[in-house]
Amino acid sequence: MAIFVDENTRLVVQGITGRDGSFHTYQMMEYGTQVVAGVTPGKGGQAFDGPDGKKVPIFNTVEDAVNEAGANTSAIYVPPAFASGAVLEAAGAGIKFIVCITEGVPVQDMTRALKYVADRGARLLGPNCPGIISPGKAKVGILPAQIVTPGPVGVISRSGTLTYEAVIQLTNGGIGQTTCVGIGGDPLIGTNFIDALSAFKDDGDTEAIVMIGEIGGTDEQDAAAWVNENLDIPVVGFIAGQTAPPGRRMGHAGAIISGSAGTAEEKIKTFEENGIAVAARPLDISRLIKDAL
Repeated sequence: MAIFVDENTRLVVQGITGRDGSFHTYQMMEYGTQVVAGVTPGKGGQAFDGPDGKKVPIFNTVEDAVNEAGANTSAIYVPPAFASGAVLEAAGAGIKFIVCITEGVPVQDMTRALKYVADRGARLLGPNCPGIISPGKAKVGILPAQIVTPGPVGVISRSGTLTYEAVIQLTNGGIGQTTCVGIGGDPLIGTNFIDALSAFKDDGDTEAIVMIGEIGGTDEQDAAAWVNENLDIPVVGFIAGQTAPPGRRMGHAGAIISGSAGTAEEKIKTFEENGIAVAARPLDISRLIKDAL
């Protein structure tokens, strides 16, 4: 099994004709994801040339992609100024799972978009995230497919590159993954740690979880308390930013320490108090997962 995306995912790519959209659409199709439509306003009626001669119809609107191609999932590769509008359009058209790759989306825009997505009963992953991959089933986003392998471990991370690092450590250690989820590092995101943990809890094939956090905010502490109260399968954690000076933003807009709650030390302490084994380095993740299993 898997969470959020699988072999039944029917993907529409918003911004399919742009540089990033076209490159990653090709990659997703090569992996086997069912990319059934693309959307670029003004280019409806054209087609995207995929691998092995496959062609993907391009529509002017997401509504057309849903009605004519049966899309149920969206990947957004559009500039920051238009990203929240793309999210609103996808949710309004009935898409139930939306993955926003775009970085730099204005916070005020996301405030409106998140409420609308919730009101429509949809789920947003991101923005500013690498996406999601269920090994052997579907890839939506920019996660490198060559590092994953099917298996029993779920991966959740705020950091894109650390998602890749954790996954390659697992794969090199002979441990496969059910689904790897990059939730994004912005202050406002659509899917948080607890959302992903809850989905993995209900996935019968996930036997352990790797949770990668970073400095800033209290999402990791909230997730650790949730794990302690609600989850029976083992969780291994890692916190990035352990050497970051106080008050310094480190890469992500949400990685800003305010008081003691957002420090790496506080997060690691909370993990350990709630029964989560903490890796000192990404290199230790595979060993700790083997011990937990």
